[in-house]
Amino acid sequence: MSTENKEHPFAETIRILGKGKNGSRPLTQEEAYQAMRMILAGEVEEIQLGAFLMLMRVKEETPEELAGFVLAVRETLPKHRSQRADLDWSSYAGKRRHLPWFILSSLLLAENGVKVLMHGSAPHSDNRLFVQDMLPLFSLAPAQSVTEAESQLQNNNFAYLSLEQFCPALNKMIHLRSLMGLRSPVHTLVRLINPFNAPYSIQGIFHPSYRHVHQEAGLLLQQPNMAVLKGEGGETERNPDMQCLVQSVHNNELSEEIWPALFTRRHVKPELLEPKQLIQLWRDEWQDEFAQASIIGTTAVALKLLGKAASQADAHDLASQYWYKRNKNAYAPR
Repeated sequence: MSTENKEHPFAETIRILGKGKNGSRPLTQEEAYQAMRMILAGEVEEIQLGAFLMLMRVKEETPEELAGFVLAVRETLPKHRSQRADLDWSSYAGKRRHLPWFILSSLLLAENGVKVLMHGSAPHSDNRLFVQDMLPLFSLAPAQSVTEAESQLQNNNFAYLSLEQFCPALNKMIHLRSLMGLRSPVHTLVRLINPFNAPYSIQGIFHPSYRHVHQEAGLLLQQPNMAVLKGEGGETERNPDMQCLVQSVHNNELSEEIWPALFTRRHVKPELLEPKQLIQLWRDEWQDEFAQASIIGTTAVALKLLGKAASQADAHDLASQYWYKRNKNAYAPR
């Protein structure tokens, strides 16, 4: 066979996924690992990458595939010499119906001694608000490197690290959404990376069917403690108007629990999102019962995950204490 006609090594991966309704199958964890390893190493042609992403999108990822992808990504990250974060908090969806109140939840936890690493990406979808664009409201800035994120965690118990800083190849792939018109497996696997190897991880998803996929992938990845919820807008944020199913991993065991709605009626979503209300609410310069309940409710889920409360009621009480005792001047303009 001539060199020109020799089959590309990645062709077998595409064939496995795309051989028709009866001939195709999911990748094994090892096959998924090898596929992502090749992609991150730049050993795949652009046309192959596009075919791979869309074939995966149509069939949807299995826990085994996600685990394989994540393990390949983790191999490219700096090695961890010590625990640098307590809680891994992924933020990749962006908000369009409500403001990202979960930012205040993460800052509440940080103020009370929990080292929170939040990671996400620059805006990749129109008409959505992304965390890194909201940080200046709190006089905070995204970390410009892994080392700077470590320093921010040490000094402030909070750091935001962009995907671009710790995995540029995935960052490029997540921004293909504007070309493809669809999300891809990248939007799922980035939530599971846990770049600082934190013992606790909390994740929000939009499509309920993905909740158990994240949960089971976390188990395969031997994540000690993890919670997954259908978050408002796909972010890690509890909607206080609705009951919330949280599916968890604790020491190699799967569990789930339902957190009740905090209101008996649903609120009307705001006609216009005003980001300045995030800092105004923190400073007590503006009031909103939906926003406050969202912040406290999200914080409560995280506290129970972290083992700082034994029951939902205790977690909610502790989260409320955090909120009412917060330092309202903590994020004054510099």
